[in-house]
Amino acid sequence: MAYEHILVETRGPVGLITLNRPKALNALCTPLIQELGQALDDMEANEEIGAVVLTGSEKAFAAGADIKEMAEKSYMDVYMEDFITNGWERITTCRKPVIAAVAGYALGGGCEVAMMCDFILAADTAKFGQPEITIGTIPGAGGTQRLTRFVGKSKAMEMCLTGRIMDVEEAERAGLVSRIIPAAELVDEAVRTAEKIAALSRPVVMMAKECVNRSYETTLNEGLRFERRVFHSTFATEDQKEGMQAFTEKRTPKFINK
Repeated sequence: MAYEHILVETRGPVGLITLNRPKALNALCTPLIQELGQALDDMEANEEIGAVVLTGSEKAFAAGADIKEMAEKSYMDVYMEDFITNGWERITTCRKPVIAAVAGYALGGGCEVAMMCDFILAADTAKFGQPEITIGTIPGAGGTQRLTRFVGKSKAMEMCLTGRIMDVEEAERAGLVSRIIPAAELVDEAVRTAEKIAALSRPVVMMAKECVNRSYETTLNEGLRFERRVFHSTFATEDQKEGMQAFTEKRTPKFINK
């Protein structure tokens, strides 16, 4: 498929998606979101791909949702078309791991899309924020919810009420960012990280991802029960047998994703 607003490539077992609206600082318009969903669908279906990296440009991962697209919409417009909801959550339903590689600005919808990914690797130039309040609205793609779960109520409340932008060092301290990487090395390091994941047992990686995500959706007791049952189920895989046998034989396991 030919894409207008994103670039798509594969690097071995890794799918790389680059947001590509440079004149708009990768502002997230509806056609871009639709293309992103299609690319994720294709990568999900491709058995050769084990993990996905989502990135932007050096200047901006994404500077927000496209305000020009939103400005004239009425309440009934956004309600009836289910604006933002429709297509935006595709990242969160991807069973394969999705890593956000963020350089420059990740603001508004850009910050929200980064938080939809499984974890964020950030360049030393990255900046995060939910500045919607400064244009008379609030975050609509999870900013008040996911940001609070990442950094806690106090910091999320301050950012959502003031529009303050968080630099990458603060983002790492607060738990929003997994690691800080020199900007020139960001995408290569994100791909290397994705390659490590893709080299592991595909079904077990999916199970681990599902368990971590479950921790946000339920109580500790229920989460532990879920984890235990999924842990038990790994013993039905050939990869668990291979992995443990390889460990005892002091060799590298050869996973077959079964």
